[in-house]
Amino acid sequence: MIRKVWWKILAVILLLYTCSYGFLVKIPKLDDRLQESIRNFFFHVPMWFAMMILLGVSVVYAIKYLRSRNQLDDFYSSAFAVTGTIFGFLGLTTGAIWANYQWGSPWSGDPKQNGAAIAMLIYLAYFVLRGSMNEEEKKARIGAVYNIFAFFMLFPTLWILPRLTESLHPGGEGSEGNPGLNGKDMDANMRSVFYPAVIGWTLLGVWISTLRIRYEILKEQQLIHE
Repeated sequence: MIRKVWWKILAVILLLYTCSYGFLVKIPKLDDRLQESIRNFFFHVPMWFAMMILLGVSVVYAIKYLRSRNQLDDFYSSAFAVTGTIFGFLGLTTGAIWANYQWGSPWSGDPKQNGAAIAMLIYLAYFVLRGSMNEEEKKARIGAVYNIFAFFMLFPTLWILPRLTESLHPGGEGSEGNPGLNGKDMDANMRSVFYPAVIGWTLLGVWISTLRIRYEILKEQQLIHE
């Protein structure tokens, strides 16, 4: 039993550690304006990491489905896409909370904010597309193709285009002088929380995805018996 659930136990332990020690750990004093808002780094950035990993797993199963036409691969692809998108919106929300304190507004039209919003809208279109089709095989096939497109659109919207313009966001081009934290600013204390947070949020995302996959399998089995 332990062999099957150890990673779930680990996810709970890491997230409890992040949500407790993350508010207690000594943080570097990089800027007077940052103050305690720097702790948002333990939630905002790991959620984006988890999003990229989950959506990456989703696109792998999308490719597997196109090769195998195995419906189980489509279940996996769809479930990880749902969870990854949820983490994307959580990343947007935690970023907006931080921006409200540091930039004076939760949404300032910063290129990275706009790029992230576009990326999430592309994935929302994926779910609308799947929901608009009743034929399961057609839904899975077209959804898989769109999923691959949506994943590769993450790179220009999140990483490439925002770096070509002036940005308030820490780590972006033109961001010098703006309050923020990037990987180079983390000391040993912050790393001791950040890396467990990345693993914890990712494992939580996998856990949620597996629950959705089990639900889809049970629903499919029920339809077959009916």
